[in-house]
Amino acid sequence: MRWVTQVRVAAGYHEPFGVHEEVALSNTVNDKFPGGSKSRVNRAGNAVRENSANIEDYFVIEEWRAAHRAVLNTFQAILRNRTRGTDITVAQRHKRQSTIFDKLSRFPEMQLARMDDVAGCRLIFRDIESLNRFRGNFHKARFHHKRKNDPDKYNYIANPKSTGYRGIHDVYSYDVNSMAGKHLKGLLVEIQYRTEVQHAWATAVEVIGFITENQPKFEQGDDRYNHAMALASEILARAYEDKKGPFSEKSDIEVVKEFLDIDAKLNLLNMLRGLNTASTEVSANRNSILIFHESSELEVRTFRSATEALAALFELEKELPGTDIVLVKADTSEEVRFAFKNYFSDATDFIRLVEDGCEKLARQQNLWR
Repeated sequence: MRWVTQVRVAAGYHEPFGVHEEVALSNTVNDKFPGGSKSRVNRAGNAVRENSANIEDYFVIEEWRAAHRAVLNTFQAILRNRTRGTDITVAQRHKRQSTIFDKLSRFPEMQLARMDDVAGCRLIFRDIESLNRFRGNFHKARFHHKRKNDPDKYNYIANPKSTGYRGIHDVYSYDVNSMAGKHLKGLLVEIQYRTEVQHAWATAVEVIGFITENQPKFEQGDDRYNHAMALASEILARAYEDKKGPFSEKSDIEVVKEFLDIDAKLNLLNMLRGLNTASTEVSANRNSILIFHESSELEVRTFRSATEALAALFELEKELPGTDIVLVKADTSEEVRFAFKNYFSDATDFIRLVEDGCEKLARQQNLWR
């Protein structure tokens, strides 16, 4: 997901109950769909969108959101087993409440129970060929979980978004026969595939969202930032992956010159270069909560168990409603830093790739500065 975006909780959004109450309720309804039913979850989501939610509505949403953790754990285990011994990076994240509310606000017609990225797994590959090979094999996997989308529906490598976003998403519906997991049937999980080049671009977009008032990811804010990042995506696609981005009609020289002109005005690359990459240490524990404070300081808290981390997440979201907080999991501390570079203000790969990409595309025209 966006994977991690900075959002602010709208007025009136809050968590009017404690984490222990939430867990207690969850344990009493484990034979029913989390939140009671899909229609009840949808009603709660509509109430939040209309700023008329009551305590029960928030309770329903939290139970439904928390239930995705089991789905997430199932899929990350499947993916880690299939990527063992490879150079594929696997990470996961559990969408926080404030981001769910923000998405409901941005998409007025969306029904909450159909939101498909509350649970998210990300795989990062060296190149497009290995991405396509792994994904093709995964589509043949023998399990009960159902892929909800046609193969090309969310293929943003073949059909890049106007923002410049490139990657591929698949959405699966959770389905098991066990009594313990039966009530979770129908919950959705998003699997996100991207290359290291695409990940570098997406990381820079997130970092820009953190440090400026602009959100190129959603085409919000100063259009120059949005346009610059879309052009950067075009440069990366052509220079490293023999693909086209959102400006397929432009020549290589046009793309490079246009990007350099905007960069000269915004000082974008120098701004990113000047960031102090967070030096915060991440422990060997597999469950980490990343907290990006308004002061731009990153705080990392790690936990031995997923249950302990999830309980802490609910408490932190209640205590810090306007703060960007995310629960992540990866095999090693290095993988956490790589998969969630945006939280560590690390745009170094993007800077290197864009500068080298511009030089590569413009070398014959004496355009490079």
